[in-house]
Amino acid sequence: MPPPRLCASFQAPLSFFSIPSSRSFVLPQLYAPALASRSFSTSQPTLNWLSPKAGESKKSRKGRPRVPTGGSTKGTTIVWGDYGLRMRDHHRRVSAAALKIGEDTIRKRLRGMQYRLYMRVAANIGVYKSGNESRMGGGKGNFDHWATRVAVSKIIFELKGDIHEQVVRDAFRLAGNKMPGLYEFVKKGDPPVMGITKVDGDITAADLKRPRKKLPLEQTAARIPSTADNVSYS
Repeated sequence: MPPPRLCASFQAPLSFFSIPSSRSFVLPQLYAPALASRSFSTSQPTLNWLSPKAGESKKSRKGRPRVPTGGSTKGTTIVWGDYGLRMRDHHRRVSAAALKIGEDTIRKRLRGMQYRLYMRVAANIGVYKSGNESRMGGGKGNFDHWATRVAVSKIIFELKGDIHEQVVRDAFRLAGNKMPGLYEFVKKGDPPVMGITKVDGDITAADLKRPRKKLPLEQTAARIPSTADNVSYS
């Protein structure tokens, strides 16, 4: 049975999609630009470390900063840069405005120099406040600002570049004076910190993880015989 014949008005649109006799398949010019364009970019996305992009699905609790009770030293050493700024007094909640002031102070002091500044924290905790003289109840209140929980001995800023160490020290000193808390200057290769104790030299991580360490006075008292053993009852 011969194949069915098509009318000329129906064959004209189909001739546009006809495949040539050669082996190579040539896409129509109508769809070539759409397939040739790339749907992704190799450039790094511009994210804001002072406020999350998606916001919060529910209101954050006040909470407390992470306390490494199991003997963790995470986040206490330099990873990417050569110098860093580390909190040394106590854990606290730092607002995004205070972090922005610290960043602007460092960039203003190092203006015109070649460097790269890394941020080791992100303000992703929402802080909610209610009005003054409001009665108890009624929820957490309305959104006020973004903040981050900074644990003790946590690195906040890291810097890498061909800059003299004293200049970086001065920039971090100015930033630490304008931010809440006390900070210290650290360099690449400095020992990690467990709590507020530096794990270096005679102090090891295994010693700090013990439930209780005997002090030298206790060891001396253990060698002294008790006075009750020398008393004789007649």
